[in-house]
Amino acid sequence: MSRFLKEIRKAFLVGLLVFVIFGIIRYKQGIGFPSGIDLLELFAYNQLYALVFYLSNAYFFMYILKRFKLTFFKLSTLVILIVGIILVTSLDLFFLRVFQEVYMGGENLDTFISEEKIRFYYIPIIISLLVSGSFLAVFYYRHIQEGKVKEQKIIAGTASAKFDALKNQLDPHFLFNSLNVLTSLIEENPDAATKFTTSLSKVYRYVLEQKNKDLISVEEELKFAKLYMSLIKMRFEDSIVFSIPEKLTNPEAKVVPLSLQLLLENAVKHNMVTPSKKLYISIYEENGNLIIKNNLQPKQVVKSGTGVGLKNIQQRYNLLTDRTVSIIKNEKEFYVSIPLLTKTVSTMKPQEAFISEKKYERALERVEKLKGFYIHFTIYLIMIPVFIFLNYRSGGFPWAIFPIVGWGFGVAGHAMETYSYNPFLGKNWEEKKIKELMEKDQTNKKYK
Repeated sequence: MSRFLKEIRKAFLVGLLVFVIFGIIRYKQGIGFPSGIDLLELFAYNQLYALVFYLSNAYFFMYILKRFKLTFFKLSTLVILIVGIILVTSLDLFFLRVFQEVYMGGENLDTFISEEKIRFYYIPIIISLLVSGSFLAVFYYRHIQEGKVKEQKIIAGTASAKFDALKNQLDPHFLFNSLNVLTSLIEENPDAATKFTTSLSKVYRYVLEQKNKDLISVEEELKFAKLYMSLIKMRFEDSIVFSIPEKLTNPEAKVVPLSLQLLLENAVKHNMVTPSKKLYISIYEENGNLIIKNNLQPKQVVKSGTGVGLKNIQQRYNLLTDRTVSIIKNEKEFYVSIPLLTKTVSTMKPQEAFISEKKYERALERVEKLKGFYIHFTIYLIMIPVFIFLNYRSGGFPWAIFPIVGWGFGVAGHAMETYSYNPFLGKNWEEKKIKELMEKDQTNKKYK
């Protein structure tokens, strides 16, 4: 019913517009306008004609749209639509004129039919075609825009799915390579293995926290790269020389999370690293890019890599930006250049929509925290028997107790953070304190 009333309102507005236009034309031509009751009668007939023409053509339009939904904008369908509008308008006009001249005016039906001329139908048909054409143009514009939105949603959905799939490659890839390093350390230096395992829990926590983000600041990524290289240097000591920039042009510029870790990992994995053949790795800025460079001294016997690291970074950047990841290799050095990106938001949103979005973001953040903790805890449980087995294989002092307990503290800390629990201040202390300070600030403002 509300839809019908809406259409009647549109018909009334179209009729009013036609009435005003014809009034202006009559005025310009010097033709006088009736006054009083005659003017009201003229206006009433005008609105009656507009209502009948509009509703009948609108329903015919909807019938054609439903009947030829897939081929609506083809020429054959448009011809049917135009011919139909002419026929519908002609029939409407004939019966309306019979009502006006015969029923209301008292004219004889036979006389009316004999005196009816085709020229009486020209202007109403032209008006109907113009009005229908206007609605068709609006409908076509909306159709095009909806098509674009749908296309963008499909593209975004596909890109998002691809991006998630690429991010999910990082967990097993990172863990597998870290375990390889740990295995080597256990054989060479059990004490270093213990330290490595404890630090690994912190590094892996960072991986879990950042892997679900599209972008991260270059400053944070460089801090993590420094932490990660400190782990690597536990194994290789002074055989690796690592340098990063002390100052950044734009610390808030964005990069893909864990991209540096993957590149550093590849550099160590594919090159000889010995005291006599040191591996030099440097990171620096150049022309809006972050360059990761290392000297090339490939291992003589090395298992052919899967290429997960480089491909992952390239594909993730391809989904986020038109700027590409450059890879340059010569006889002496290997370069990878990753773009430094900026992310700006310029859309102003209504307050209610903003609040609703913030609530959703907080809920989503909460779910992500829980998921991160569950994954962290599961991996910890899986690794306990692994540590025990490795300790059993290596023999000697039961060093496995240290990484198990150390990582256990890390898991406990992660749990307390996830569930907002502080053993000294109580549950949700931070949230309660923020609320208290906000209420206090609001009270102070009232009394100022």
